Amino acid sequence: MTFHDEIQQTKPFASIEQEAIVSLLRTANFVHLQYEHLVQKEGITIQQYNILRILRGADQPLPTMEIGDRLVEKTPGITRLLDRLGKKNLIKRNRCPHDRRQVLCCITDQALALLDRLEKPVDIMDKTSLVGLDHDQLSTLLILLQRIRQSASL
Repeated sequence: MTFHDEIQQTKPFASIEQEAIVSLLRTANFVHLQYEHLVQKEGITIQQYNILRILRGADQPLPTMEIGDRLVEKTPGITRLLDRLGKKNLIKRNRCPHDRRQVLCCITDQALALLDRLEKPVDIMDKTSLVGLDHDQLSTLLILLQRIRQSASL
């Protein structure tokens, strides 16, 4: 089945670039929805999951803005996301002792346990989502995606 068949498009795209962008967005949405469904079973969103992984990987508490900068999917509502994680006791926030304007966030043991429960299902999802690509194709895909991000940030 071609991409045109998949989206039931009868007219050609205006350009190959347009077709590539629409295909990329549709693919990203498909993968996003699979992961969203997976993490929702634990009562969190994919953005909240991303924040917890960032905090787990940090070797010290992180300021709110740094967490926002590291997010895979940028969002203007980082404070609301952190508020929700705090209400679920998945993160703790404290004022920075050196700069009272800055709030530092760290992950809780409860969140670490949640990430442990998700680790195997996410690993399986990672592998099954890309099962149609071999190692060389995955390497090429990573290079191509990097080029797209670099050209978009110019």
